[in-house]
Amino acid sequence: MMLSQVAFLTNSFNPGKGLRREQGSSFAFGCKRHSCLTHRTLRHSTGVPGILNVNMGGKLVAIRSRISSIKNTQKITEAMRLVAAAKVRRAQEAVLSTRPFSENLQKVLGGLILRLKKELVDLPLLKERTPQTLVLVVITGDRGLCGSYNSYIIKRTESRLEELKKEGISAELVCIGAKGYQFFRRRGFPIRRYIRIGQSPTADSATEISEYLLAEFLSGEVDRVELLYTRFVSLISSQPSIRTLLPLNPSGLESKGDEIFQLRTRGGKFQLERSQIPGFEPQDFPRDMIFEQDPLQILNAILPLYLNGQILRTLQESFASELASRMSAMSSASDNAKELAKTLTLDLNRARQAAITQELAEIVGAASALQ
Repeated sequence: MMLSQVAFLTNSFNPGKGLRREQGSSFAFGCKRHSCLTHRTLRHSTGVPGILNVNMGGKLVAIRSRISSIKNTQKITEAMRLVAAAKVRRAQEAVLSTRPFSENLQKVLGGLILRLKKELVDLPLLKERTPQTLVLVVITGDRGLCGSYNSYIIKRTESRLEELKKEGISAELVCIGAKGYQFFRRRGFPIRRYIRIGQSPTADSATEISEYLLAEFLSGEVDRVELLYTRFVSLISSQPSIRTLLPLNPSGLESKGDEIFQLRTRGGKFQLERSQIPGFEPQDFPRDMIFEQDPLQILNAILPLYLNGQILRTLQESFASELASRMSAMSSASDNAKELAKTLTLDLNRARQAAITQELAEIVGAASALQ
């Protein structure tokens, strides 16, 4: 029952829009499967305005029980919001811990690209092919109650599949996350593989994904790999994005500027801080430097590491977007529960006052009849 209440408070109730309160009318709201908060058709049989059907006798026990239930739901949604905030902080710590390796990798990669500009065409990961078979890697969450996070990326995937179908390109899906896999499997979309990464992305999970994609691309079974993920914009906004993973574009391998998001607490409220980081300068290799191995072989060994780092980054960004969306959804649910409890409290007071007034009227009427 509690989950149905959370879902209703998250998605159904908007103050001023979700409920219609008309005298002498009936209304229903939420999911029809549940009877506590999510579905109830009520009729106003008296002139007392309110959400519940309150006659002059007063059903005060039912109203108090409902207020108590809503307040318990509010505690649950608030706890879920705080848990999501704690996970966001752990996710940002994981991102910061991987930055030293990423910086050094970017420097070495940039230096080798400058050294081998004309020889890059010989690398298999950089060769462009005519796309006949394409793989879409779709990153979604494993759970719901996170606003529109899953639905937006699913809709973006469906639109991309329609575009590829019109171009005559066959596409298959590699699903990361249970929600996307369940959606596409039920609708008969071609799924090449389903990969579970759990509630927090790690380097091992990114390595598993990159090794599988590299094997498929280098074997010639796949001509192009595209990644669909959710780009983190802010705590209340995220954007479904698409990028090409394979083949790699030499012009996009140079180091660019970066942006770091950090969640902090000020005055008891969460705030998001942004910090811009300039791009790293490529490693300067002297012209007379003699490499023990061919620089082309070194670059060919580094590119998979670069791909692995890019996949890990998108996984972390999608995970942060999911948590931020869940924070926002649970915050809205808590506010809706507070507003609904306030409205029901007013109805409780009105019903109690109406019952008292009726009793007084009956006493006065009885006293008048005895005189």
